[in-house]
Amino acid sequence: MPDTPDVIATPRSRVRVPLRFHDGYEADAELVTFHGLADGREHVAVVLGKPGPVPLVRLHSECLTGDVFGSARCDCGPQLREAVERIAERGGVLLYLRQEGRGIGLYNKLDAYALQDEGLDTYEANAALGLPEDARDYTAAAQMLRALGIGELDLLSNNPDKAGQLRSLGVGVRDRVPTGVFTTAHNVRYLRAKVLQTQHTLPLAALTELSAG
Repeated sequence: MPDTPDVIATPRSRVRVPLRFHDGYEADAELVTFHGLADGREHVAVVLGKPGPVPLVRLHSECLTGDVFGSARCDCGPQLREAVERIAERGGVLLYLRQEGRGIGLYNKLDAYALQDEGLDTYEANAALGLPEDARDYTAAAQMLRALGIGELDLLSNNPDKAGQLRSLGVGVRDRVPTGVFTTAHNVRYLRAKVLQTQHTLPLAALTELSAG
């Protein structure tokens, strides 16, 4: 787990951006950029609704294929859409983190897709390429939260590693709130691998049945 970052990040700019999704859902957001992030990447905080003392927060890793092109091989696009609405209703922040492919980058992710087509799961494919199963580090996310004055939160995530890393970085995670389950004919094996390999909170029995079908 990462150590608490010594460098303090500060807000760089704030701008209001109206969001509109393909299904017609709209939300007003404030996008915040930062100085001093530990990894030097251009992560963005999307502030939605009126955050309270313990806001709802999602750490969403960038996924060009899912977020932009609507790929059915993952659940990233639907999770992003769901998160914006749920956070806007309650008040909180979505951190959009530039960590494509669980941190391995876009080209490597597409190479891993090719190996998945040969029968490997998403984690086995990364390993076959000599890459870590999950290379994401949430030090910058913790810095962003502190810069926004957030010391405690409810985390919208099925991934226990996100909560564990934030806690190790000194951020209080009061509760981990599961996201929805967004299955397609193309992502069931991917979702099942998340449960088996990294203990995501998803219904394994249902995913196993769909995968077998």
